[in-house]
Amino acid sequence: MRLLLDTHVLIWFTEGASGLSDIAKRALEDSANTVFYSCVNIWEIAIKLSLNKLTMSMHLEREFANFLSRNGFIELPIQHMHVARVAYMPMHHRDPFDRLLIAQADLEQLTLVSKDSEFDPYGIRRLW
Repeated sequence: MRLLLDTHVLIWFTEGASGLSDIAKRALEDSANTVFYSCVNIWEIAIKLSLNKLTMSMHLEREFANFLSRNGFIELPIQHMHVARVAYMPMHHRDPFDRLLIAQADLEQLTLVSKDSEFDPYGIRRLW
């Protein structure tokens, strides 16, 4: 299975938080799955860190990318087609980061790992 992580899932996994569902945790740990994280995740985390709405045990610039790479996660860059898709999506969900993740999941045919059921009206595959 090809998975794309929602930002809260990425944070919980890297910080060892217990918020992950058992299904999500097993999917992330299953070496048969390909796990992607998006530049969108890093952007959202950076903003939350700069606003002091989030603290992390790893330094975002120096340690985070190495941790993700060691765990076999692959970076999904933001492409023109991902951003353009957002313009044509219905407004079921207003969060710009989530909307871009939805567009990426749709265009790249990825299953989005998220607890957020607000993604469901977009018809993407969601695992939780």
